[in-house]
Amino acid sequence: MSRRALRRLRGEQRGQEPLEPGALQFVFRDDDDTEEEGPKRGSGGRRPGAAGKEGVQVNNRFELINIEDLENDSVVNGERSDCALADTVAPENKGEARCADPEPKQDGDVATAAPPEQCNASVKLRKKKKKQKNKKNTMGETSENGMEDIDRILERIEDSSGFSRPGPPPLSSRRHVLYVEHRHLNPDTELKRYFGARAILGEQRPRQRQRVYPKCTWLTNPKSTWPRYSKPGLSMRLLESKKGLSFFAFEHSEEYQQAQHKFLVAVESMEPNNIVVLLQTSPYHVDSLLQLSDACRFQEDQEMARDLIERALYSLECAFHPLFSLTSGTCRLDYRRPENRSFYLALYKQMNFLEKRGCPRTALEYCKLILSLEPDEDPLCMLLLIDHLALRARNYEYLIRLFQEWEAHRNLSQLPNFAFSVPLAYFLLSQQTDLPPNELSSTREKASLLIQQALTMFPGVLMPLLEYCSVRPDSAVSSHRFFGPDAEISQPPALSQLVSLYLGRSHFLWKEPATMSWLEENVRQVLQAVDTGDPTVEACESRRKVLYQRAPRNIHRHVILSEIKEAVAALPPDVTTQSVMGFDPLPPLDTIYSYVRPERLSPVSHGNTVALFFRSLLPNYTMEGERPEEGMAGGLNRNQGLNRLMLAVRDMMANFHFNDLEAPREDNPEGEGDWD
Repeated sequence: MSRRALRRLRGEQRGQEPLEPGALQFVFRDDDDTEEEGPKRGSGGRRPGAAGKEGVQVNNRFELINIEDLENDSVVNGERSDCALADTVAPENKGEARCADPEPKQDGDVATAAPPEQCNASVKLRKKKKKQKNKKNTMGETSENGMEDIDRILERIEDSSGFSRPGPPPLSSRRHVLYVEHRHLNPDTELKRYFGARAILGEQRPRQRQRVYPKCTWLTNPKSTWPRYSKPGLSMRLLESKKGLSFFAFEHSEEYQQAQHKFLVAVESMEPNNIVVLLQTSPYHVDSLLQLSDACRFQEDQEMARDLIERALYSLECAFHPLFSLTSGTCRLDYRRPENRSFYLALYKQMNFLEKRGCPRTALEYCKLILSLEPDEDPLCMLLLIDHLALRARNYEYLIRLFQEWEAHRNLSQLPNFAFSVPLAYFLLSQQTDLPPNELSSTREKASLLIQQALTMFPGVLMPLLEYCSVRPDSAVSSHRFFGPDAEISQPPALSQLVSLYLGRSHFLWKEPATMSWLEENVRQVLQAVDTGDPTVEACESRRKVLYQRAPRNIHRHVILSEIKEAVAALPPDVTTQSVMGFDPLPPLDTIYSYVRPERLSPVSHGNTVALFFRSLLPNYTMEGERPEEGMAGGLNRNQGLNRLMLAVRDMMANFHFNDLEAPREDNPEGEGDWD
């Protein structure tokens, strides 16, 4: 760079001697562009009004010093110290080294100056980078110190505007009681908390690179062992939206309907191999996957059964409508539509597998998801299960909150499972040491009050519970008329079914010694109230006789799906005598059909009586000329030994005619050829 450019940067005039450090004066302005200051300057590089001041004013302050360094410098009596001046010299030289050439070129007395725009551009670039760096540091400090909750900001905006935007409700610090979190739908999240990420994801990472799947899903992780996914003809459409709720329904295409008809024929054949053959042509047919999963589970092949359920969930999730949300709690699916039931049952079976796998927190999210699809009707009666999962997941606050919010309009205290699980949640919450002493005492009192009400309302629960826990009751309790054998015998059948369901599922939660001691204290308090003639006891007895006359159909459906022996044994005969299919147990009586299965015309109905007889004995028997059902296993290709026998019998009967069995004719008076 030429001397002229250097003098201009330093604020010198030609012919002036080098200035001493004490003569420098810095005047800061708000304008960053030095080119705009050029026309305002007078001759000699000075400002018009600064001719009488001592020293030189610098044109571009950013080329000499840093603002932060200047602000941090100490000022004594209005003048900078020598150390501060020494600090300003280094940035000056540094700026010169960046903006100037290493060897300035001269041509006589006339020097060629470098364009000042280059230096200004580089200075502005450094300034911009520095501002971005400071901004990032500020954001990092803000995030570390704790950023203000975004949900509260949204609430303040809604409160100030006076209206809320349409669509799903915004997130708030207190979400909807059925709000589902995406991260808790993945069982790996819970397993990583128990065993660590390396143990869970160690074997999964190499497999994920082998195949790329078309869609990322929340409910399942696609596996490389699955068949290649192609749309099976399953879709979802939006029916209507009203009162903040969106109603959806699954739909079957014509191709999927044909597969559904073949599946129903395979189910009627009572042969699982027929379903396997159907899955070879339609690998993502949901009902076939559900039914075959049950068959694998009955054969103790739990891994294959769970894999089939996950494949069914993947097929269903790939068919979701873009507006269908798993987490909002505002999307509804009508269980009366057969197309929607597959999603309910797949979620329920997956929830059971997760609970047995040791993931109660993930199973709780699935339970909330099923309940949010139709909370009013609750077709699978998830309210009989959600308390158990909340206690197993140690999510006591959620169970208490659900009880407090739904007790007014759902009467949850009239269900034995809620009547005993909620006080148990209060008691277990009072056992935590991180709560204040006053809160611990109030929680313990609330637990005692609720368990006494539960024992008064359902006295027939105590003795079976103690028997499940292998606890021998006191003679004063076992011989008392209120908790004795009459309490269990006198309760209605519907109530006995609910009690059996709760005890068969949750009895092990009461085995802790501290829990048993607390229960014993409250049992004695109830006996004292009974002996003193408390009117609450009679009111509860009359209420039991009125409320539990007959269990609704959704409770029977839940008992069948739960497969708890004690509860299944308590089902009424009109339910046990029905044929129950795993893909659709106890369908609603008011089912809404979108398409009807065509009538199946069997060719054997037009054949001879012998063929009909053998078809009644062996459903897979086919006459010559008949075609077995397309996609079905059977016919002459299955069980070759039996089919050969059938062919031999048919050949023997080929020349036999039923006309020979008529009454004796006149030309045959002796009746030759007749039956003896």
